[in-house]
Amino acid sequence: MSVLVGKQAPDFNAKAVINGEEIVDNFTLSQFRGKYVVLFFYPKDFTFVCPTELHAFEAKKAEFEAKNVQLIAVSTDTEQSHWGWLQLSKKEGGIQGVTYPIVADTNKVISHNFDVLAGTWGYDEDDQLVAEGELVAYRGLFLIDCEGKVRHQLVNDMPLGRNVDEALRMVDALQHLEKHGEVCPANWKPGQDAMNATHSGVASYLEKH
Repeated sequence: MSVLVGKQAPDFNAKAVINGEEIVDNFTLSQFRGKYVVLFFYPKDFTFVCPTELHAFEAKKAEFEAKNVQLIAVSTDTEQSHWGWLQLSKKEGGIQGVTYPIVADTNKVISHNFDVLAGTWGYDEDDQLVAEGELVAYRGLFLIDCEGKVRHQLVNDMPLGRNVDEALRMVDALQHLEKHGEVCPANWKPGQDAMNATHSGVASYLEKH
């Protein structure tokens, strides 16, 4: 598994569904330079854990936007599949009401470049292309800063849903660091003490806590 933290996030150009209804061509990551991006991958449309996550991110969308964060979801399904899923209500297992972009990584290049693609492919003894496992994305999440650099990444196995509040907390921690130059200790939340990255700063923090 590649660690992309500290590196430029791989750009992409793909089809996507935006605003819950419009299919667009040439959707890129780089168009959001100057904003923070929470880019998250999920395995499949029309499944079970996935809609809980997509709805959970939508429920917090205004909070992300208030922090200048663009949410973007990606799976290896087609844009038509995304669009169809968006037409189904929550009661029907759909994601109607989700309005942030959902990217169609149909050729699996985006998932591969972010190293979240499950399954492998290669050639057998007859030189025939074969695949082992499903070539779909794990639950990868990447926090990308305004310069396009990855600052945080998390990858869950497919049965394990993510915590959207933790994604918000990581945005807060990054923005606190950028604004104040202070590092954020374990379990830090906005409004709590951070620390100077010096021996005396750490000692002072530990003495108080």
